[in-house]
Amino acid sequence: MALVVLSVVEQRLDAVRAVLAGATVIEVAAAAGVSRSTLHRWIGRYLAGNVAGLADRSHRPASCPHQAPAAVEVAVAEMRRKHPRWGSKRIRMQLLRMQLLRVPVPEVVVPSERTINRILLRHGLAQPRPRKRPKDSFIRFERPGPMQLWQVDIVGGLWLVNPVTGEAREAKIVTGVDDHSRFCVMAKVVERATARAVCVAFAEALARFGIPEEVQSDNGKQFTDRFGKGGEVMFDRICRKNGIKHRLTDPFSPNQNGKVERFHGTLRPTSSTRQRRSPRWPRPRRRSMRGSLTTTSTGRTRPSTTNSRSPRPTGSARSPTSSGSWSSCGCRPPWYRSRLRRPHPWAAPSRKRRPPVTPGWADRLSWT
Repeated sequence: MALVVLSVVEQRLDAVRAVLAGATVIEVAAAAGVSRSTLHRWIGRYLAGNVAGLADRSHRPASCPHQAPAAVEVAVAEMRRKHPRWGSKRIRMQLLRMQLLRVPVPEVVVPSERTINRILLRHGLAQPRPRKRPKDSFIRFERPGPMQLWQVDIVGGLWLVNPVTGEAREAKIVTGVDDHSRFCVMAKVVERATARAVCVAFAEALARFGIPEEVQSDNGKQFTDRFGKGGEVMFDRICRKNGIKHRLTDPFSPNQNGKVERFHGTLRPTSSTRQRRSPRWPRPRRRSMRGSLTTTSTGRTRPSTTNSRSPRPTGSARSPTSSGSWSSCGCRPPWYRSRLRRPHPWAAPSRKRRPPVTPGWADRLSWT
């Protein structure tokens, strides 16, 4: 026997007819899987509108107090049709100007820009834009084999410190990554990222790993003169003589050179996390001044070059109530200075500079 599937209206009609035939509401409601109030509502709709009353009804509210009036929607829609290039900001400004000039417009409150946008979308006068670009729209590219495309770039964030003078200077790293294997084919530290230094690093990579089919870079002046006079730079000459096709990314589009940019994120933590932007040598700590004092020829006292321990044994601390108390001798107790340095809980944060970070491995590098 074939299975007969009843619609929602037919199931409600059977429940209503069973109650009208003499069955109890509790039994029919339990069999239909609904409450008694719902079954009573079905009976009332059936008696009022017959079978059509058992269909699903809209749950939309009868009124919405905060909805924009119809006159406002008409004014916004007409203004948009008359000026298709006007947006919500311009339309709202025009409505405010018309109210100030007392132009005969509906006496209503001018809506916000967001409300005007919803009105335009509701009437089909604007195209909705996605809030976030979907992942399906991104086109991932990867060459099928190695040595087909190299991505090259220049990154900073590495500091070189002169061990003689202690002067710090930021250096650059010329990087290159194979598009298929993500293998680092070039990572050379240069003092200045000039065109000659970049080309020397690129030539060394070609001599070591071979010649790729294509090379992709951004629009830096070391790689191209695209936004200059339009001539051929040294990097283009090397590519032309070796039969390499030089590709350029679009302006302000680092995502097109994303593999080497991602490599920079891996390279930077190992080179610059333990260094500050302007590294300095650590300051020597203050030595203890509790040693004996010596008198100079001018009569002033200074700490002796060799600090000695106190002759008092451990545990023989002075008592404030003894004859040799701090108050009687006119001296300050040892905790007085520490209390003065303690910040008040309501005081503003200190503006003193943070202590310098201990130099990392890059501080031991010499000048190139």
